[in-house]
Amino acid sequence: MRNDLHIRPITPHLGAEVTGIDLRAAPEAMMDTVRTAFADHSVLFFPGQKLSPDELLHVTGRFGEVLLVPYVKGMDSHPDIIAVLKEADEKRISTFGGTWHTDFSFLPEPPDATLLQAVELPPVGGDTIWANQYLAYDSLSAGMQKLLDPLHAVHTGWPHGTMGPGPDAAVSKSIKMTRNDPSADREVLHPVVRIHPVTGRKALFVNPVYTQRFAEMSAAESKPLLDFLHMHCTRPEFQCRLTWRDGMLVMWDNRSTMHLAINDYDGHRRLLHRTTVKGAVPVGV
Repeated sequence: MRNDLHIRPITPHLGAEVTGIDLRAAPEAMMDTVRTAFADHSVLFFPGQKLSPDELLHVTGRFGEVLLVPYVKGMDSHPDIIAVLKEADEKRISTFGGTWHTDFSFLPEPPDATLLQAVELPPVGGDTIWANQYLAYDSLSAGMQKLLDPLHAVHTGWPHGTMGPGPDAAVSKSIKMTRNDPSADREVLHPVVRIHPVTGRKALFVNPVYTQRFAEMSAAESKPLLDFLHMHCTRPEFQCRLTWRDGMLVMWDNRSTMHLAINDYDGHRRLLHRTTVKGAVPVGV
């Protein structure tokens, strides 16, 4: 693959397609340009990469330390890679990531980034959507921003779990889940508004899968405001949407986005390989 870098925004505020780069062997100067684009756009689409598992891990390592995540068993051959698989005969069940969320926000150090490589795609469907949490914060009223800035919220992997509401929700049997993992089941406090360590911008940091309640409040007291925020965070004007193509690699910033996998491809097999970049303790206002 020729290194002739081009970056094309997908929407005015979120997402860019990056072409003319071989991520496996691109020089560091070019990678620095990609890292800057990542800070600017939060989601990057790299068509035609077609990385093997070993190559995916190598590329992930160029953006940070690879994280072995809890709850989800990795591939036997590559434990740091999750095979995101739904078989053609798995119908009327949830899909992995099928609820708006931020990856593993229940960890004390939530992931900085996630990479997802297309391996096998349905003929149509299976899109992924992201929502910009900088815009979600910026579009709030000054009064709401003042209310939220000092707040912290409780995040946990239980009882909601990594697949959506309810630990017993029917999901693909191909995704090997484990429970009773203390690294995920405990409650962790994170700021409701976090400062991005690279851009310095404020982003909302709550999500309907892992955020349980506000600190020092009950779940019932927290619910009205959290419900509002979860609806607000995913407004259409904050979003960009990807229709996957063969060999596509996507990387997104968990510090400034939420995302959702569309479950509309029953009867077709879909396989992607996913890696995660280790993060740091979120910093609040």
